[in-house]
Amino acid sequence: MKVLKVKLYDESHEKDLEERINGFLAESTGEIVDIKLQTAIAMFGEEQVYCFTAMIIYKE
Repeated sequence: MKVLKVKLYDESHEKDLEERINGFLAESTGEIVDIKLQTAIAMFGEEQVYCFTAMIIYKE
């Protein structure tokens, strides 16, 4: 019986998130069910801070 699991990633740059997801997909032997992506932006004075997150749902 395959167990449903999640893997979460949080990066400040979209390319870093892309690398982390691709690394997981290359090493994973499970079945990918879905990948959810989200972007958040916050302002600190004049500085913009980005947060790129992903949740990979998979069966192992």
